[in-house]
Amino acid sequence: MLIIDRFEGQYAIIEMNRRTFHIPKTLLPKDAKSGDVIKIQITVDKDATEIRKQSIEKLADKLFEG
Repeated sequence: MLIIDRFEGQYAIIEMNRRTFHIPKTLLPKDAKSGDVIKIQITVDKDATEIRKQSIEKLADKLFEG
């Protein structure tokens, strides 16, 4: 369970399993407040990952051209 503990500047302090971590407030709904339980879903952006991979490969090819 993720609970918004408090806000500090531009960050929300999130509590999970007796540990806390910071996330930017901009990632939360505008009406989120201290004490709210939140859900976070993380997905892999496969298209962006592939584009990044191709870009890195091109840079490596340029670097090692003889």
